[in-house]
Amino acid sequence: MDEQIVDTILERHNEQPSALIGILLDVQEEFHYLPKEALTTITDRLNIPLSRAYCLATFFKAFSLVPRGKHIIRVCMGTACHVRGGLKILEKLERDLKVKTGGTTEDLQFSLDAVNCLGCCGLAPVVTADDDIYGKVASTKTPKILKKYSK
Repeated sequence: MDEQIVDTILERHNEQPSALIGILLDVQEEFHYLPKEALTTITDRLNIPLSRAYCLATFFKAFSLVPRGKHIIRVCMGTACHVRGGLKILEKLERDLKVKTGGTTEDLQFSLDAVNCLGCCGLAPVVTADDDIYGKVASTKTPKILKKYSK
């Protein structure tokens, strides 16, 4: 962990304890997870209990305490997506990435998640890669999607 990055984030938020969620989001974006050392630095500088940061980090799904991939792939498993082949797409991505759902590839390039609903039922089945949405995805399209985000 680069402590200078954490220092910069804290300065950007004026070291305000009320900005803790924003600080954690920025750290998460930078490191792709919340390193223990970063949480310790943040709570020491903000003069708040470490338990407060851990409480937020474990409550919100946006945060992770373990390293996540540079790119987050999500497969919708809502009713429309499930009926239209979401599970097959998820299984294909697991094979292609050689990782189980909820896991991260060894090279830390990809994390794969299943989500309950992405709110794009008319585009089912739906896959997201970072902030990009792919609709009416067939399992034959997944290699092309992954290639776009590969190193």
